[in-house]
Amino acid sequence: MTPANIQRLIIGISGASGVVYGIKLLELLAKTPVETHLVISKAAEMTIASETDLKAKDVAALADVTYPVNNVGAAIASGSFPSCGMIIAPCSIRTLGEIVTGVTTSLLTRAADVVLKERRTLALMVRETPLHTGHLRSMTAASEMGAIITPPMPAFYTKPETLGDIVHQSAARVLDLFDLNIGDTAGAKRWGIDVDLKAP
Repeated sequence: MTPANIQRLIIGISGASGVVYGIKLLELLAKTPVETHLVISKAAEMTIASETDLKAKDVAALADVTYPVNNVGAAIASGSFPSCGMIIAPCSIRTLGEIVTGVTTSLLTRAADVVLKERRTLALMVRETPLHTGHLRSMTAASEMGAIITPPMPAFYTKPETLGDIVHQSAARVLDLFDLNIGDTAGAKRWGIDVDLKAP
C-alpha cells in the first residue's frame, strides 16, 4: 500500500532543446524520497536522441513511474491524483501554448492543465530565443494562471567549470520552488551561504 504522505512530483519533457534539464531533475530526485512521475513527448524522444547518448527508455528508467504521452487516462491526468506539482523541463513554445489555451492534445499538457486547476505548483523551464510578442504574451498568460515561468538561466556567480555545473544549478534551483523535504541533496549553491560577493 502506498503511504498517504508520499511526495510525488510530475516531470514533463517536451521537444525543445535542453532535455538535459529534465534528465538532471530525474537524476537529482532519484537520490531523494520523492516519487517521480514522468511523461515524455514524441518530439522530446527525438531531441533526446539528438542531444544525448541516451534513448528515451534510458530516461524513462530514471523515473519511478512513466506514462505514454498519448495515455490521457493516466493517473496524472486527474486532479484526484495527489502531487506536489509539475516541472516541464524543457518547455517548448507549443507546449506553453497548449497550456495557456487549455486545448491539450497529450498527457503532457493535460497533466499541466490539471496541476493549474488544482492550484498546485507548475514550473515551466521555457526554452526559446529570441522571443516574439506572442511568446511573451503566452508566458504572461501562464503566469497569470498560476504557473511559474523559470527559463534555465545560468548563474555565473557560482563560477561553473563545466556545462554540467550550469545544468545542475539550474535544475536544483527549480526544485527550490517546491515544498519538498529533500534537504540539500540537490546541491544548489546559495548566495550568501555558499557564495558571497567579494569586495573589489
